[in-house]
Amino acid sequence: QVQLVESGGGLVQAGGSLRLSCAASGSIFSIHAMGWYRQAPGKQRELVAAITSGGTANYADSVKGRFTISRDNAKNTVYLQMTSLKPEDTAVYYCNANIVAVAPTLRYLEVWGQGTLVTVSS
Repeated sequence: QVQLVESGGGLVQAGGSLRLSCAASGSIFSIHAMGWYRQAPGKQRELVAAITSGGTANYADSVKGRFTISRDNAKNTVYLQMTSLKPEDTAVYYCNANIVAVAPTLRYLEVWGQGTLVTVSS
């Protein structure tokens, strides 16, 4: 009943910028923390950035100073603004959200998007 849809991935030159968006929809009562993860070829999925419902953000050391996570609670959307991109940022980026759903029953869910591919060329 709850879905996350990512958008904004693509091919970009090193040093360039890209903005990812993730919109949640469905039988949502509230959304708690949201975050972005990524999985590079041959590597495990890792946390890139997370943000609480109140706007407190945390980042992986590898992206601090380059990436900014934000959210628009009215739109149930989280964003990841990526600047100064490096080839090592190449990965499939996944949106994650902790959601209280109201249907079919009141329940707490951890929901993942399908992922969007970011490729950074040197």
